[in-house]
Amino acid sequence: MKDMTVLEAKRFGVTTCKPTATLMSAACVMQENNISALVVVDSDGFLAGVITRTDLVRACYERDDWPQQPVHAYMNTDVVTVRLDDRLETVMALLIDRRIHRVVAVEPVGDKFKPKGVLSATDIVYHMASCH
Repeated sequence: MKDMTVLEAKRFGVTTCKPTATLMSAACVMQENNISALVVVDSDGFLAGVITRTDLVRACYERDDWPQQPVHAYMNTDVVTVRLDDRLETVMALLIDRRIHRVVAVEPVGDKFKPKGVLSATDIVYHMASCH
């Protein structure tokens, strides 16, 4: 299983939003899709950041007007990325070493990245359970 590539292991596409979207709209998309994060993309579809449920909780805690706040005010721009041909072993090491829950699988285009999927700890456990 550790030798599977990110391309082989990713189970779903990527759900995105724009940096100018409101936190309320991001929360609704997460809730409707039962996901814990959205990949934030610029107007050309390149990776700009990630917004998570924890970011939304922080915004709600800090501001009464959180629903109207833009995603870019709370998103994380330091996104851990992997390539589609990287191995799951690499992803596991990143999740553990960086103490994160997900990585964004990307395709480089010049000096920018096109998001192609998200691979989370949940996805890895899915494959672990499928291997018995």
